[in-house]
Amino acid sequence: MKRILVVGGGLIGIRHVAAIQAHPGCELAGLVDPDMSIAPDLTRYRDMSEVAGDVDGVIIATPTGLHAQHGIYAAERGWHMLIEKPVATDLAGARALGAAIANSGVGSLVGHHRRYHRPVQQLKKLISDGGIGTPVCANLIWAMRKPDTYFEGNWRTAGGSPVMINLVHDIDLLRFVIGEIATTTALRGSGLRGTARIESGAIALAFANGATGTISFADTSPSPWGFEAGTGENPNIGTTHQDMMWIIGTKGAISFPSMTLWQGEDWARPAVPMPLDILENDRAPLDAQLDHFIDVMDGATPLIDVADATRTLATALEIEAQLTPQLEGVANA
Repeated sequence: MKRILVVGGGLIGIRHVAAIQAHPGCELAGLVDPDMSIAPDLTRYRDMSEVAGDVDGVIIATPTGLHAQHGIYAAERGWHMLIEKPVATDLAGARALGAAIANSGVGSLVGHHRRYHRPVQQLKKLISDGGIGTPVCANLIWAMRKPDTYFEGNWRTAGGSPVMINLVHDIDLLRFVIGEIATTTALRGSGLRGTARIESGAIALAFANGATGTISFADTSPSPWGFEAGTGENPNIGTTHQDMMWIIGTKGAISFPSMTLWQGEDWARPAVPMPLDILENDRAPLDAQLDHFIDVMDGATPLIDVADATRTLATALEIEAQLTPQLEGVANA
């Protein structure tokens, strides 16, 4: 039985608490959050330094700016860790965290939980096995309107860029199923909420294997397109079951999450849909991630460790850096 501590009592932290409480292979060691009014019925701590009991692992679900600090402290305590995405706010923090983990010998896992969706794993295998031939291009859309209350009276008013909050997941998804991203170019859309915060844009990607891709994104536009809406994975976001990613290769194409596979030869004949037995999630992704975290604590190779997640972070930061200076003519346009 693994004793797991959760640090951070926000929306995702409380979901982790529930997952631990429902899992037969672990028990909750407590919740750390300075706001003691959160879940007062649990074993509560204001700070990680107050934790005195046995802890095997910790799930760090604090704001991104605290990830590296909290992860380094956990490594010093000898706690295996699952860190929510992004792994850190900058590469220096991510690398310092990686060094602390290497020196301590603890296991690390980063919460890019989309990798645990069985259809995502099926998509990765299909592409790796040549199911659409050589990948040529990929197109992805993430477009939702976040409610105004999401930004009121908190850090998101200025720092709530969808690149670091949302697209970091999509970037990791593309890395996972297609390959490493070598180059990015980003264009910023107009600001509609009256702040300098990034709200929308378009991103061009070049993969190391020669494929190219695009991401269109907006947090100002209600639409049916986005991973959460398409898969229904997030109880806080409405489900549409619409495709949001299309990958095209030399022998065909596939759309996700419907996993509609098309194959053909040339333009003289239409591409035709091919039967595909779609794998379904037998465990919710957060639950499957917790299963894997328990295995990582026992020495299993992590599906995505801090070093791997740092590469996703590097791409997200590069995109954010390209978009940030593009203020003139877009903010309050």
